[in-house]
Order: sequence, then structure tokens, then C-alpha cells
Amino acid sequence: MPIAQTILNQRVPIKIWTNDVDEKSKEQLSNIASMPFIHHHVAAMPDVHLGIGATIGSVIPTYKAVIPAAVGVDIGCGMLACRLSLTGNDINEKSLTKAFDQITKDVPVGRGQHQNERTLVDVAKPFESRLLRMTQKHPDLLKSFSQFNNWIYQMGTLGGGNHFIEICLDESNRVWVMLHSGSRGIGNGLASYFIELARKDMERLMINLPDRNLAYFSEGTQYFDDYVEAVHWAQEYAYQNRQSMLDLVLAGLRRHFPAFTTTNQVVNCHHNYVSIEHHYGEDVYLTRKGAIRAREGELGIIPGSMGARSFIVRGKGNAESFHSCSHGAGRKMSRMAAEKQFTESDLERQTAGVICRKDKGVIDEIPGAYKDIDTVMANQSDLVEIAHTLKQVVCVKG
Repeated sequence: MPIAQTILNQRVPIKIWTNDVDEKSKEQLSNIASMPFIHHHVAAMPDVHLGIGATIGSVIPTYKAVIPAAVGVDIGCGMLACRLSLTGNDINEKSLTKAFDQITKDVPVGRGQHQNERTLVDVAKPFESRLLRMTQKHPDLLKSFSQFNNWIYQMGTLGGGNHFIEICLDESNRVWVMLHSGSRGIGNGLASYFIELARKDMERLMINLPDRNLAYFSEGTQYFDDYVEAVHWAQEYAYQNRQSMLDLVLAGLRRHFPAFTTTNQVVNCHHNYVSIEHHYGEDVYLTRKGAIRAREGELGIIPGSMGARSFIVRGKGNAESFHSCSHGAGRKMSRMAAEKQFTESDLERQTAGVICRKDKGVIDEIPGAYKDIDTVMANQSDLVEIAHTLKQVVCVKG
């Protein structure tokens, strides 16, 4: 059964779809709910956990204002999933191992980037003129962030942290490709620049905040429109980055898998972003920080950890969640805590049956560091219904 508790002792209520929320996360949610421009209430998804300024797994409606740090530094981070015409009977451990090696070769991970691949440069080029206008208006962007020198070559790259590329099988043994990434270094650079401008605005206007990471821009102020332009640019870049990676992965799979086609079941959705939406009688800037849109009938992706199930879901259009749901399982411990608690043997055991890295470099992403995805899904049964259940057989980590 879904769990939706409401905390009322704030300027606006906080509605939380779980009982598994720590006190520090509650404090962050309370800080957000105390801001003067929050519209109606704040929603927290069942994967909610501590973030920077704003909790990850929160949905924040703001009226005529935006909080850059609530959107975060990985602007447009999200998921893409695509079903192939193949079934599990068409592949085997040998072909999957070759696929793992091919993906690792074709898609740069971590801080890696492409080396002037013409097709990807051509895909990135249409973004250049708008970025140029932004940097002309804000020349300190170029001075402050090296990411601006290589953003074109990061198109079609994975990044690090919890980003991944997976080959999965669904409940009917059909093959899917699923991946998780965002706007790479350029999104980080844009976000960091405007977060700092927002903090300086608060100091200049002598506005006291419960957390300096809740610094904001109001409509009509000097940098509001520039930030909105930058965040939408980065969201579009992230969306295309995922599509470009999918193209690279599919090309690699064609070298080792039987001939296949892609089906019309393709989902590409953000889960760190802001959009203008109408809720409870007002047009608001709705920030989903670790949450996906779940309008009635809309498909989305909720991944588990690198050893757990993932889900293609169909939204139910729940107004109380602002038509949203969780973006994954959610961490239950920090990366540092996971590295201290778990060993490579634990990782080997928890990722049994998955072709993936099993070394200490990815222990921070061990399934045991995440909440139980089945509990998360049960807690939001009023937000989404499960369309497909996926289990990875290959996982390439960032």
C-alpha cells in the first residue's frame, strides 16, 4: 500500500511518500517549505534522501522564482530505455561479454571524452550558437570553467558516479538497453556559475536563508532569465547526450548480437530538471530533484541499483505529487560509508549474474548502499503502475 504522510508545521505542508526518511532530510524539506515562494506544498518521493540544500527525491513548486542548487549541478540528468526485437534466447554469456567490452570501448566513462568524432561533433554543433550568446553575456563563464573548452567532445559520453549503461531482460525475456546520464561537465559548469551568482544576490539583498544552498533568483531580477535559458540549454544537451550514447551502444551491439531492430518502446526522461507547469491554479517553475514526471499514461523509468530490478512505469497523474514519482531506489548510505562497510566479496555476491566491474572502484555503487527498490515501488503505487520489469545482465558503470 502507498504511504503518504503529511507534515503540517511549516509555511506550506510537506507530503512524503515514505516513512523511511532521516531527520536531516526532514530538516532540508522543512527549509524548502519555509521559503516564501513555495506554491501549495512540497512533495517528497519514496526514494528521498539528503542532498545539497534540497533533498534528492523532492518536487518543489516555486512561484516566480527558481533555486539553482535545487535543480543541482547535473542539470538534465535522466534515463533512456529502448526495447530491441531480440529475446534472451538470441544472446549468451559470450556475446554479452563482448558487448560489455564494446560499450566500454565506444562510450567514454568517468572524465573521458571523444577525440573529434565527426558525427558527434555535428550533433553537438547546433547547441553552439546559444552557448556562445550566453558566454558573451557572461564572459566569466569562460574564465571559470574548463568544461567550456571540451563540451562538444563530451556529447555521447557517460560520466561518473551512479551513471550507467545496461543491457536488461524484461518479464517476457525481451532485450532492453537502458542508460543513465546528464549534461556532463558543461551542465556542471553552468550550474556552478549561476549557483554562485544566486548566493551573491542573497548577500547583496541581505536576504537571510535557512541554508545558503537555497539561494534563488526571482522573476525580474538581473540573472533570472539568463539562468532559465542556461538550464533549458543544459536539459536539451542532456537529452541529446543520452540519445547519442544509445546510438553508439546500438552500433556496438550490432557487431556481436544477431540482426535486430529497435521497437517503438523508447523512453527518454529527465529526473533533475525544472519546467513550467500548471498546478493548483498557478503556472509554477516545478523542480524535480531526483524525480520523474508521471502524468496520466506517461511512461517513465525507475532504475534499481546495479544488482536490482528496474521498472518502466506508467504515470497515474496524481495531483498531490505534482504528477511525479521517484527516480530510483535512493541511497540509504553515503559513498564513503558504503566503501567502509562493504568489500569486493560483497560486491561480487550482490551482483551475481551480472557482467560488470566487481572491483573496489565501484563499491560505492554496491546494491547494499541503496534502499530496497521493491519497497520504494510499493510506497508509490498511487503514483505509477508497472509496465515492464527489467533485470540487468550487463552493467557498465561510469
